[in-house]
Amino acid sequence: MNVQRSAPITASRRGAVDFSLSSEADRLRLQRLTHMKRVSLGLLLMAAAVYLTVVLLRLDTSGVWGFVKTGAEAAMVGGLADWFAVTALFRHPLGLPIPHTAIIPRKKDDLANSLQDFFAENFLTEDIVRGRIADAHLARKFGGWLQEPSHANRVVTEASRIGRAALGRIRDEDVRSVTTDSLVPRIAREPLAPALGRLLERVVTDRTHTGAVDLLVNEVGRWLMANPTRFGNLIGDQAPRWAPRFVNQRVATWSYQQAVEWLVEVRNNKSHAARQALDDLLLRVARDLQNDTAVQRRTEELKARLLTHPAVGDAAVTLWRTLHASLTGALTDENSSLWLRATEALGRLGRSLATEARTQSRVDGLIADAASWAVRSYGRELSTVISHTIQGWDGEQASRKIELHVGRDLQFIRINGTIVGALAGLLIHTVSVLIV
Repeated sequence: MNVQRSAPITASRRGAVDFSLSSEADRLRLQRLTHMKRVSLGLLLMAAAVYLTVVLLRLDTSGVWGFVKTGAEAAMVGGLADWFAVTALFRHPLGLPIPHTAIIPRKKDDLANSLQDFFAENFLTEDIVRGRIADAHLARKFGGWLQEPSHANRVVTEASRIGRAALGRIRDEDVRSVTTDSLVPRIAREPLAPALGRLLERVVTDRTHTGAVDLLVNEVGRWLMANPTRFGNLIGDQAPRWAPRFVNQRVATWSYQQAVEWLVEVRNNKSHAARQALDDLLLRVARDLQNDTAVQRRTEELKARLLTHPAVGDAAVTLWRTLHASLTGALTDENSSLWLRATEALGRLGRSLATEARTQSRVDGLIADAASWAVRSYGRELSTVISHTIQGWDGEQASRKIELHVGRDLQFIRINGTIVGALAGLLIHTVSVLIV
């Protein structure tokens, strides 16, 4: 059956949505709807033809033809009643303004609010969202997908592309402006000394600085082990010229040995007096930064001189250029350490998510918490999208669009009404005959 392309539905009022039937899907829906309308109408006309045949030919209805006439008559009644019911949803039957017809065009806004409430109460609830996330096992599925090297590489590829695009949009002028116009004034306004003192005190109290001390001791020790001659020359340069050369050499050798042994002791003994002295010094500096007004004033003056220096903006831009070049290179080169480590990390994450029940539970819980928070905070606002969208539609156009999607199935109501009506008529006539 060939159906000509219908003309697009255009808005009849300003701001209404244009429901165009130009898409292939809508043309197919219209074709199927038209076919089912013809089938249901054909059954109704068949029942009418049978009824008229019996009446016009004046056939004897006291026998079998009575059953035929009653069945056809009841089929027409059932078919017409269901045609009226289905048609009344979308328009006025026969164009007559019968009360309680054209329900969708007239009650569009009420329908929108009902759909909004139904969606919010039955879909956007925390219990339902948590249940669906638990049933979906998102962490395990994502882990299984991420275990594939090609998938992990794809994630890194897309992330690097987004990263390069984001880096490319940051200009030197933006960095300079943010530094000089935002960061520097903000830092200048905030007192630095007390915060710096509290931070330093917390670092020393929590022993966070011990790693830096160990690193410093190890590096000095390595330099001494690799440069005994240079150390001897440094000691020799400070020795008196009148002293014999062999004496200076002995002193330099002894000093070198003492320095190495002292560093070894400092490295191995976490409670060494030198470490304790350093901790005491740092704590005293931290207390002075918090309480000594003179130290605070000098610190703020130093901060002001540094921040107001003309080279601050240039330094920020230079630092940004270096960072930008390094990041761009790492994001572009698939053999870079950043790329390879990111791919390996994603692979490990995928294996962990796919095999470890504890990790899966934790990740699913985090996803559920985030989804629940979104539903709790914005569920009502999300559901208003339904009502606002439907209320923005033109009533007649919305009715035609809805009929395209559900009208074909509704035609089965007409078909069933015709058939059931005929069966009901036969049953009633049978009962009447048996009673009489």
